[in-house]
Amino acid sequence: MKFDVLLAGVPVRDFTTARAWYERFFGRPPDVVAHAAEVLWQVSSGGWLYIVEDRERAGKSSIAIAVPVIDDAVSVLEARSLAIGPIEPQGATAKKAVAQDPDGNVIALIQVDADR
Repeated sequence: MKFDVLLAGVPVRDFTTARAWYERFFGRPPDVVAHAAEVLWQVSSGGWLYIVEDRERAGKSSIAIAVPVIDDAVSVLEARSLAIGPIEPQGATAKKAVAQDPDGNVIALIQVDADR
């Protein structure tokens, strides 16, 4: 079986507040507006993150996004006034920093160094 595209959904309570937070996180408006309470950002050639208003399930998601240089990514988010945890080692070859959206959904940035 082959997969072409991954769409990762993040349920949120207050769509307007969440959309503004994710626009700051990605540094741009959404790439697709599906409808009044669902928007999508293309994160990579085959990866999309979307937020959707779903009050009952909000705050229970955990998403990881790989970045080439985690120090740079964390600096960019901090410059956008987004709180992100410290960069911490993950095993022998990876680093991770975690942010939380207004509902408590976890967005982890990871860097994996395959050369080690």
